[in-house]
Amino acid sequence: MKGFHPNQVEPNSIKLLRIICHMGIYEDARMPFGIQDAPAHFQRMLDTIFQQRLEGWMCNFCQQELLALGHKFSCIRLAIDQHKVAEVLLRPVPKNMKEMKYFLGFASYYRNNIRNFAHIASSLYSICSKDVVFQITKERRDAYERIKHELTNAPVLLLPDFELPFKLYIDAETSQGLGAALH
Repeated sequence: MKGFHPNQVEPNSIKLLRIICHMGIYEDARMPFGIQDAPAHFQRMLDTIFQQRLEGWMCNFCQQELLALGHKFSCIRLAIDQHKVAEVLLRPVPKNMKEMKYFLGFASYYRNNIRNFAHIASSLYSICSKDVVFQITKERRDAYERIKHELTNAPVLLLPDFELPFKLYIDAETSQGLGAALH
């Protein structure tokens, strides 16, 4: 919403944006969604804002890999940036709900790289509600350590090879939930 509604419509264009309905005639004084030229106007606005902020010395071009958003990107793969992970892995086992929520939020960000993340983390999520006493049992400590291990040994995600056939694996268990994997 912030890209459209903060922008004022030119006074001459307001009459072109009229909406006529049974309750009357409405005119948008701010840019509504759905106007054909709105994305172009928004892009021009961003270009104006950032034209003096993105300087050559700040930019890297023609890179084979890019570190951004906690990941290492290339044209065909996505890996976890281990420098981001190392900081969290050095922390001790969470001692309260706030620390556990922080850890789970961090680990959940990388859930695509952790096989069966929801199943592994379910015991940790169960102690993050106000109705449950925060207590680290052996099962929860093992789940915590397993997530840490999976983060350090996470697989690199690759783009699919569309020349090869795909296999779809589905597992639907009424008591545990359902899951699917495309290989």
